[in-house]
Amino acid sequence: MMPSKYDLIVIGGGAAGFFGAIEAAQSKKGFRVLILEKTSKLLSKVKVSGGGRCNVTHHCFEATPLSKHYPRGQRALKSLFQKFQAKDTVAWFENHDVELKAEEDGRMFPITDNSQTIIDCFLREAERLNIEIKISQEVTRIEKMGKVFHVHCHEQQYTATHIIVAAGGYNKPENYRWLSDLGHEIVQPIPSLFTFNDSSKEFTDLMGVAVPDAEVKIAGSKLSQRGPVLITHWGLSGPAVIKLSAWAAVDLHKVHYTFTALVNWTGKPETEVRSALMKLKNENSKKQVVSNPLFNLPKRLWEFLSLRAGAEEGRTWSDQSNKVINRLIELLFACPFHIKGKTTFKEEFVTCGGVSLNDIELNSMESKKVSGLYFAGEVLDMDGETGGFNFQAAWTTAWVAANSIGAV
Repeated sequence: MMPSKYDLIVIGGGAAGFFGAIEAAQSKKGFRVLILEKTSKLLSKVKVSGGGRCNVTHHCFEATPLSKHYPRGQRALKSLFQKFQAKDTVAWFENHDVELKAEEDGRMFPITDNSQTIIDCFLREAERLNIEIKISQEVTRIEKMGKVFHVHCHEQQYTATHIIVAAGGYNKPENYRWLSDLGHEIVQPIPSLFTFNDSSKEFTDLMGVAVPDAEVKIAGSKLSQRGPVLITHWGLSGPAVIKLSAWAAVDLHKVHYTFTALVNWTGKPETEVRSALMKLKNENSKKQVVSNPLFNLPKRLWEFLSLRAGAEEGRTWSDQSNKVINRLIELLFACPFHIKGKTTFKEEFVTCGGVSLNDIELNSMESKKVSGLYFAGEVLDMDGETGGFNFQAAWTTAWVAANSIGAV
């Protein structure tokens, strides 16, 4: 059977793949484009993102501040965001009849609060532009003969003059072999965006307690993040923890996710915590410790910490020794959680690692190893915090790749 011929084959039917295919087809009339998806489902991450609402991007409309939300790929994205960034994403979707809204924390969603809105937009545009889509087509090998690529799947072969690889992240290095065989360096893929498992389970009774502005630090390092923290039945979660997992992904992988997390429940410096407690002891000496939370902390958490520090129910501040006060300060400022293991954050898993950016011409997203081969999305060694940043990297790299092809 003769292989089917295309102008562009996009490998990957996810966010970056569809965005790149649509942009390329729009930039060149009559361009024959094919999307190959290895699974039986299209746009699966788009479907589950943001609890099924799809966190499309983040309301940060300046290239430099936006790039600072990426633990890996920050310098590259700072440059790429000069070409296409979050405000361009909002305009793109508006031009395709999808209006986005910003929430208080900066995350942006379709006004329908339904990820199907984004999926329908992509499928509608793909149909309008006559983009072909084939599912259950896993690419096993790519060959280039002259100016033509031969893309091998298990039972089929396709040819094209251009390729965009938007295959997403893999959790095993061997899954990148078809790309390393072309000469690309693969940075070891490891997980990012996860929650912390508490091995001691000492805080299980506090499951569901949330603190809106706490700080979480990796003991023995300078790695820390601030924001909402949630105590779960397995350990620690919440935006501060998820964000920290991204920035600490490589370090935590090296120690096999066994470490101590220190939580500052107050979000304030230790001197300020000490000063506030001593003032409370001196000016409210007749008040009971356990039943009068400080710093607007949740009552359950305050009771737990004060009892653990050695305070007794019914006892007042004047009854407390300096030892109890010091222990309470320590628990408020640097409460230890003994972490062993991680849990994927809902369905919003991300892989850091992948194709090295050293092998990519960043002004075009074209491979330095193989001309005519372009990259976009999570398959690259770049990843961001939770909050729409990973989708933004997908839109940006796909846009640049597609428009580079369109300009050829």
